[in-house]
Amino acid sequence: MWDAIARHISDKTGTPFTIQDRRSVGGGCINQAYRIGDGNRSFFLKFNQASQLAMFEAEALGLKEIYDSHTIRVPQPICWGLADTSAYIVMEWLDLGYGKGDSWQRMGTNLAAMHRVTSSNGFGWRQNNTIGDTPQQNPWTQNWVEFYREHRLRYQFKLANRRGGHFPRQDELLTALPELLAGHDPAPALVHGDLWSGNASVTQAGEPVILDPATYYGDREVDIAMTELFGRFSPAFYDAYNAAYPLDQGYYTVRKTLYNLYHIINHFNLFGGGYGSQANRMIDQLLA
Repeated sequence: MWDAIARHISDKTGTPFTIQDRRSVGGGCINQAYRIGDGNRSFFLKFNQASQLAMFEAEALGLKEIYDSHTIRVPQPICWGLADTSAYIVMEWLDLGYGKGDSWQRMGTNLAAMHRVTSSNGFGWRQNNTIGDTPQQNPWTQNWVEFYREHRLRYQFKLANRRGGHFPRQDELLTALPELLAGHDPAPALVHGDLWSGNASVTQAGEPVILDPATYYGDREVDIAMTELFGRFSPAFYDAYNAAYPLDQGYYTVRKTLYNLYHIINHFNLFGGGYGSQANRMIDQLLA
């Protein structure tokens, strides 16, 4: 298996690569991850079951979409495929650190630049991907309210109902969505899709980097909202973002709850526990 991956890297990079060192590193709760090297170059490698190949392919294409925007640093995807009974993805190894004083300011500026990249196809993406390991549906849709209602909230509610979740006001919320988003006409912006603090870092040189995207084209506010869900980013991030691409602060505070509801329902689907109750409190808040 290791030799097959090394040959794939050699083929894609055009330079012979032999794995001389491999060490286990953190790869989240879903995948096994390694740093592999030949003494000169290192790469980041993630494994999962062979059935997860489509997840890795979508991750690689999402990274490439952001990488090709030339706006904010992501690990460059190298190759992905099957080896024995495992699916894998190989990407550029980045030495992450704590950054310099202006790193979070640059993060805000660079993310704003990424959000100015738009799609003429509307909201969605060229293929489905995953949020965590939950399927994420991305059919091209011209209307943001329809996209968010049908392919974000309603889809997650269906999964949650199958898991025994109880959301008494879910239909009321879905019906109210046009009113909650009235007067809001966002551009279909390139978004990370899963931008919490664990997916944002800086290199040792201080360059901001975002990781593990759930890429699609949507309302840019979904990314900003999630940065506030599990602990806010540095104040310098928000100051720089708003200087480059100002938010409508008054209405954003309402939409923030609506957009983060998607992630809380997804966390219920992934982990269960108290996320169902948290989702119901958010729904009550939105319908108050």
